[in-house]
This record gives sequence, C-alpha cells and structure tokens, in this order.
Amino acid sequence: MFIIDYEMNNPIILPIDETAKNGIYFSIKGQRNFTETITEGQPLLFTKSPIDYSSYQIAFEKVIRQIQLGNTFLLNLTFPTGIETNWSLRRIFEKSSAPYRLLYKDQFVLFSPESFVRIADGTIASFPMKGTIDASVANAAEILLSDEKEKAEHATIVDLIRNDLSMVAHQVTVKRYRYLEEVVAHDKSLLQVSSEITGILPADYTSHLGTILSQLLPAGSICGAPKVSTLKIIKETEDYHRGYYTGVFGIFDGERLDSAVMIRYIERINGKLYYKSGGGITYHSDPQKEYRELIDKVYVPTY
Repeated sequence: MFIIDYEMNNPIILPIDETAKNGIYFSIKGQRNFTETITEGQPLLFTKSPIDYSSYQIAFEKVIRQIQLGNTFLLNLTFPTGIETNWSLRRIFEKSSAPYRLLYKDQFVLFSPESFVRIADGTIASFPMKGTIDASVANAAEILLSDEKEKAEHATIVDLIRNDLSMVAHQVTVKRYRYLEEVVAHDKSLLQVSSEITGILPADYTSHLGTILSQLLPAGSICGAPKVSTLKIIKETEDYHRGYYTGVFGIFDGERLDSAVMIRYIERINGKLYYKSGGGITYHSDPQKEYRELIDKVYVPTY
C-alpha cells in the first residue's frame, strides 16, 4: 500500500498485511482490510463553517490576476472548512459510500469518488473528474454538460492528463470523454463529469512503479495547468497546508495497481475537524458559483 501526500514529502509505503495493525484501514473497489464494527447509532449530524465569501474572493481574485498574466489558465483553489459531527472518523469511514475509502490512525478519513490511475496487463488508465452540479437542479445534466466554463475546464484537464501519461506510456488515447457519474451525499446527490484516458506501459513497468507515479504527481485534476507554474501559484495563494489532502493512495498486488485522488477528505487538526475542498478556477469562473461549489463538496456520502 502507498499513501503519498500532495507535496510528496511524507510518503507511506507498507505491506498490505501490516496496514490494519498500524491503524490504517481501506476499501478500494470492494477490496478491504477491515470488518465493520459499527452497526447501530445516531443519524448523522453534520454542520459546516466555511471560509467567509469575502476572504474567498480575495484568493479568487489573486488567481484571476495570475490567469490574466498568463501564468496559469486553470487552477484548483482549495480551503479547509470547519465541521462538527456526532460521528467518529471510524464511523464515517465505515458508513460512507465511495469506491475509494481510507482511514488513517484517527487522523484523517476520506471517501473519494475519483480514481488516479489504474494499471493492469500493461495498460495505464486515468479518470480525471472535473465539473460538479447539484443533481436536484432542474435539467442538471444538460446544464452541466453545456456549460462553456465547465467544457473548457474539463478539456484542459484531459489534455494535461494525456500529456502526463505520455511521459510514461505510449499510444495514449481518450477512450471516453465527459461522461456523467452520480455521487450520493447524506443530504443531496451530485452529478460529476469524468473522462477515461489510457496508454500502454513499457514491458518492464512493474520494476519502475515508483518512478511512474512520481512523474505523474501531483494529480493534474487537483492542481491545474500548466502544472509547474500553477503549483507555485497555489503555494502562494492558499494559506494552509494541504498535507495528504489531494495526494494519492492505492494498492499494488504484484500485477494490478489501483489508486485514488485523496479528495472528500476530513482531517483532525489540534482536536478540531476540517473538511478540505475546492474547485477549478478559469478566466470564465464566477466567484459566487465557485464558492458554492467549494461548500457543496463538503458532505458525507452515507448509505
């Protein structure tokens, strides 16, 4: 198993059979290392205290200025939101519904809908996710798929991921472009847009997995483009440390690798809980819509 933080300063790598005894529990597409311990309890109570709009707008305008200067044309701007809940991180982990879940030593929990890369039989695939809307909105799918800002943002990320995969693979192809997925939260459903990009790895790829991952990180969907200059702007604009948020985690069994971007993420910091979230900013972004998206992404997808 590997858990790699956003800045790649504190990677964790250990045998899968040692994860549980180190307080690390996971569920990856049904494969997991735990037995559920919580069967009953109170319904989820969940309140959030996001950054105020005026503070968000200051950071937003800094990003827009950098876009105008040509230093970035897509930047994923994120913030921590203070939350209060009656559930423990363990209960959130067990009762959340997502293809990728991770609980790390009662320090953070995540329930990510977004794959990073999957590797099997010499093929690498990535599934960037960009574009979100409340599914209860009338004609939500049509609005999301026809939104020009969302189209441009998604095209940018697909191009970035295609270029990233081309560094480690050949015959890179966009197999599926802008397909919809529904994500169920405890109080609403969201529609999100993804694409599928694949490539063929060298025959000896299993001997170079660390190099392959390091060349692809950080994940393009959670930083922006062009990647190098955008990472610098993120560091100058966000006034907190992402830590493991927006890093990646996954497992490799000797033949197949599956991994996720560490989003939909709750962390305990100095005894308080924070939910880290954000969204992609482009020249056409509306600050109020982006602020709302940041808040909409603060949820627990319970079952």
